Amino acid sequence: MLGLRGRQWMVVAIVLGCCYLSTSAAALTGAWATLRRDPTNAELQRAANAEVARRWQAWPAGRIFPDRVSYQPEEGDSEYATRMGIATTSTCGDAVDPDLAVILGKHGCRAVLRATYADRLQGVVITVGVVAFPDPWRADAAYKEIPSARDAGRAAQSGGVRPALRAAPFPGTAAARFDDAARQTRSSDRGGPYVLLSTAGQADGRPAAAVKKQRPGDVFGPEPQIAHQIARALSVRSLPDCRNSEWRC
Repeated sequence: MLGLRGRQWMVVAIVLGCCYLSTSAAALTGAWATLRRDPTNAELQRAANAEVARRWQAWPAGRIFPDRVSYQPEEGDSEYATRMGIATTSTCGDAVDPDLAVILGKHGCRAVLRATYADRLQGVVITVGVVAFPDPWRADAAYKEIPSARDAGRAAQSGGVRPALRAAPFPGTAAARFDDAARQTRSSDRGGPYVLLSTAGQADGRPAAAVKKQRPGDVFGPEPQIAHQIARALSVRSLPDCRNSEWRC
């Protein structure tokens, strides 16, 4: 066809085979170099973001909600709130009031983790909720849409704080009587792909509607502080270690 003899065809075949081998060797060398190279800064950033977004599932509950969380009272040295219990993981609709569930669901809420703390004197109890979102942008959009918090005085007049995180009582603890009717204040915070919701009331379980006169001072001051501490620990990014199985670089 091309006027080539048998020996010439053999030479052509050998040359083509060498070309294929060279190409394959170059491809394998490039692949090996890619696998062996250090990750780029962009890859490290993606790995760090992904690790933070998985913490609500990967971290033990006791790491997300420590036994004790510090807060600063109006006067005096730092004090510690003590954890009363950790609730089972809730759906986004079960852990909050309906109006708030609509907002969280619209922005891709994955789940809500809750725990309840008591202040040092165990007179005030605080339920903190970690709301997990796929990424920081959706968490931020949900956070900005949450209605501004009402103070305790308005809560008493309206018969409770709504819409808010649902209280999580734990029998046999200072939080045994803390139910939704006893919620007297609430707050919200954000860290990375998480929105932190919190609500607080008095340990005796008195309904917010029954509180006619507020106690002097910022009695519920520990509530936003505890939520902020948990948000900060949960959202701070660590330096990726691609050799560790916890990371996906």
